[in-house]
Amino acid sequence: MSESASSNFIRSIIADDLQQGVVDKVVMRFPPEPNGYLHIGHAKALCVAFGLSAEFGGRCNLRMDDTNPEKESDEYVQAIERDIRWLGFEWSGRHNASDYFEQLYDWAVLLVKEGLAYVDEQPLEAIREQRGDREKPHVPGVPGPFRDRPVEESLSRLEGMRRGDYPDGAMVLRAKIDLASPNFQLRDPVMYRIRNVHHQRTGDAWHIYPTYDWAHGQSDAIEGITHSTCSLEFDVHRPLYDWFIENLPIEQPVPRQFEFARFVLPYTVMSKRKLTLLVQEGHVTGWDDPRMPTIAGYRRRGVRPEAILRVFEEVGVSKANSVVEPSFVESVIRDDLNPEAPRVMTVLDPIEVVIEGEVPEETLDASYWPHDVPKEGTRPVPFSGRVFIERSDFAVDPPKGFKRLAPGRAVRLRYAYVITCTGHETDDAGNVTRIRASIDRSVP
Repeated sequence: MSESASSNFIRSIIADDLQQGVVDKVVMRFPPEPNGYLHIGHAKALCVAFGLSAEFGGRCNLRMDDTNPEKESDEYVQAIERDIRWLGFEWSGRHNASDYFEQLYDWAVLLVKEGLAYVDEQPLEAIREQRGDREKPHVPGVPGPFRDRPVEESLSRLEGMRRGDYPDGAMVLRAKIDLASPNFQLRDPVMYRIRNVHHQRTGDAWHIYPTYDWAHGQSDAIEGITHSTCSLEFDVHRPLYDWFIENLPIEQPVPRQFEFARFVLPYTVMSKRKLTLLVQEGHVTGWDDPRMPTIAGYRRRGVRPEAILRVFEEVGVSKANSVVEPSFVESVIRDDLNPEAPRVMTVLDPIEVVIEGEVPEETLDASYWPHDVPKEGTRPVPFSGRVFIERSDFAVDPPKGFKRLAPGRAVRLRYAYVITCTGHETDDAGNVTRIRASIDRSVP
């Protein structure tokens, strides 16, 4: 594990900011996209935001990043809220990025008027090509034909985009920053794209929707977020986050973005797009299928929220990505369940064992708890001359090291007596159908 939760670097930053008076109160947020259920990777992000804000007596908002209406639904919104509450968190404020569409648009108009944004009518393929080759960040991009268009033209087209005068993909609004920057996020990024689709909250009022980079930081500013946390792949987005903040009339203290290592779990599908396909194509029974790495899937699997929280306490918050083995997660879950989950036995592939002689029926006590759990509690288990064991617990010709039942071998039945195999029966195919045994009640 990379860094203990008690000393993670974001905690240290927050503590310093409070001590030095940079902020009076900590305000954080968790901004999921309502386009699927939360998976175990999202759980780390929400534990960081909700956990740290609570630790410092601050507030944490839940904000749905509902800027892509084609993939969003109320089912996902409700599932996200349910998962957060199941983990034991409660938000201070409940918001949506769509709550701020009008303010975001007004700020976009302001940037256009100040010559810091323009409407580009080129196809996206041409825009990508002009921005340059990401493998050659030292080579500057090439200005497109609309980069220096008059402000009035951009404003007119932006208004038409909002009204729905143009088809999808006809044009975009771009920030005018630096086409020579080695950071491609600053090479005139797209702020608005046309989507003539129905939005689950705003209906048909809007025909343009903000990109993540345009909506994210400005929504933080509107809500008064002090510490905006996200996973490490967004570190290259931070200069753009800061650029928008610096060029808008936003009051101090302005929000700041901090990135931490994402939760990398190998051999596990963590792509929401791929998880969506598993659901849509019927490979699983739903987002809460116990085989899914979603929080809902873990819940149906019988995992307790305390175990999920413990995983992230152990993993900690660091500045460098690292791999967390699935075996570690499973061990934390087992350790959490061990003193909480009473045990019972079941036989899935049974073979009948007939005990020779007079075997009176009796009731034995079987513990609910393994030997390493200091808890009391038993259940009654009936015992007679006919019992069943797992097929894999018997071998006619046992291999070396086999410690279970075999011809002539004695073993103890769990919670019962020692039996010795005296013979067995098979069918025409040679499969064992019945075992005969003697019992020794004298062995304690």
